[in-house]
Amino acid sequence: MAYPTTPQGGYTSVPAPGNPRQTEAWALTETARRISLSQSENSSIDDFLAAIRVNWRLWTIFQAELASDECALPIEMRQNVLSLCNFVDKRTVEIIASRDRSLADSLININRQLAAGLFVQVPSPAAPGEDATAPAKPQPTNEVI
Repeated sequence: MAYPTTPQGGYTSVPAPGNPRQTEAWALTETARRISLSQSENSSIDDFLAAIRVNWRLWTIFQAELASDECALPIEMRQNVLSLCNFVDKRTVEIIASRDRSLADSLININRQLAAGLFVQVPSPAAPGEDATAPAKPQPTNEVI
């Protein structure tokens, strides 16, 4: 299966460096797209399983980050995302064992939903002396899942 790349072999829509949230959102969206494209019966089972494995690697990276002592996310959010990681692990093993393309729908949906949340700009709290009711200015964030 071919993915959109430049003549040099790089992806055509890679996000700019320096914003981990955007990079994670892009990675989730890209893997969801790859899985979705490979679900078609026109794609080989090898292409489908390769897309599933790429997604699994991405979620393994998330797990490692969430398990790190340096992870800045609140513990409840970490636990919630780690629960998603656990589901992704189990579903991935099930997909690889059964080769059932329809089981990948849940992985695609999880990736897309999480990516949509990461693409949203989170306003920073009002600084002392600022009007908290004034519209917040979008702020770039470097928060990693």
